[in-house]
Amino acid sequence: VAQVLRGKHKPTFTYNQDCGDFVVVINAEKAVLTGGKRDELIYWHSGWPGGLKNISKGKMMDETPVKMIEKVVWGMTPKTKLGHQIIKKLKVYAGSEHPHAAQSPQPLKISKD
Repeated sequence: VAQVLRGKHKPTFTYNQDCGDFVVVINAEKAVLTGGKRDELIYWHSGWPGGLKNISKGKMMDETPVKMIEKVVWGMTPKTKLGHQIIKKLKVYAGSEHPHAAQSPQPLKISKD
């Protein structure tokens, strides 16, 4: 997903330009975490004294699968202005219903090579 957002699948790919496509991810609730990843913790800080927070990846996947998929894809994009622009083209939905039918999205073929 991150490579399509970035445009790395195109022959016109350039590192300093946004040449990727919009991506709509459906059925985020059916994503699977393999191995011991369900028990790993995600940390963040609220900015206040004593504000270190954490949640396990499994609990986050059960409660908000959309947020988990967005966080995973964000981790694969560059942390620059271009990365912020790229991540805006990602749309994630927990179920199979989405409001992008008018754009006639095409299914993405993913091969395990």
